[in-house]
Amino acid sequence: MKQKELLKLLNNLEENGKETVDSKRVLMIDGLNLFFRNFAMMNMVNPEGVHIGGLGGFFRSLGALIRQVDPTHVYVIFDGPGSANARKNLLPEYKSGRDLQRITNWDAFDDLEDEHDAKVDQMVRIIQYLKTLPVKTITLPKVEADDVIAYLSGVIPEKPEDKIFIVSSDKDFLQLINENVIVYRPMEKEYYTEQTVQEKYKMSPENLIIYKTLLGDNSDKVKGVKGLGEKGLMKKFPELAEGRVTLDDIYNICEKKFKDHVVYARVIQHIEELRTNYKIMDLSNPMLDDNDKKYLDKCVETNDYEYLPEQFVAFYNEDKLGGMIRNVEFWVKDVFEKIKL
Repeated sequence: MKQKELLKLLNNLEENGKETVDSKRVLMIDGLNLFFRNFAMMNMVNPEGVHIGGLGGFFRSLGALIRQVDPTHVYVIFDGPGSANARKNLLPEYKSGRDLQRITNWDAFDDLEDEHDAKVDQMVRIIQYLKTLPVKTITLPKVEADDVIAYLSGVIPEKPEDKIFIVSSDKDFLQLINENVIVYRPMEKEYYTEQTVQEKYKMSPENLIIYKTLLGDNSDKVKGVKGLGEKGLMKKFPELAEGRVTLDDIYNICEKKFKDHVVYARVIQHIEELRTNYKIMDLSNPMLDDNDKKYLDKCVETNDYEYLPEQFVAFYNEDKLGGMIRNVEFWVKDVFEKIKL
């Protein structure tokens, strides 16, 4: 679903009276994903030669998203310290090698350490900026942003007209899509609804967890079934297009067909590994303990943030972000004053 189609969807809700004063339209942003994308794409420095692309680009993108969605509430969620530990306990190689990335831009940084320091400095500063805005910023120790977003997407909607807009290029979020949840993938500039998933993957969003379990996820170092690719998946498991399928269903299918193709035999042979991988990637059961859930419930119920546009502008001038946001005094008020406090 492109932006024009999204606007048509939202306008239809308003015109048909389905959206009421109490309806929720929540923008939920994967903070690190938004930051890293801007950091890599925006090779800009201030007059002092300090890289500011991630910082300025983050808020430019945030403003554009708010203008598109016109949300009643905005959440920005970040991974907490040690966020991958729970999944690494299940799969030691989970997300291994991510710290060995090549330098993003040699023109802006002398070496990998210099680039890393710039990322940290800009991330810390982003948090300070966000504290001046009517935005709920959430991070939990030892919890990934994916789990927080998944949990909130399940507890916030109370009525069919309530909408959650998740913003991330991470395909894991597509499994959360339902009548209340829409996912925006910035690289494609496309909003994914249940219909979009059906058109692109020939299955419902609830089966995407099986899709990922069987194919694996190279970016997270989660292995799939050897010899099984996207093209062959639907041929070998057409049941995915017919209705909800569980991993037990897949196992039963393979037991009946294991002589037909080596892929079926491999599923049976590695079923316990696949069960572990399923648990790692299944966002319908986020890895949160009861205290985490209580904290998040409280975040939803309370609005203890402030709106300090003058302080935002002061930070902006202090960091010498210049023309990254045009007429920043007007911009910050135009973008954020509509959001509910």
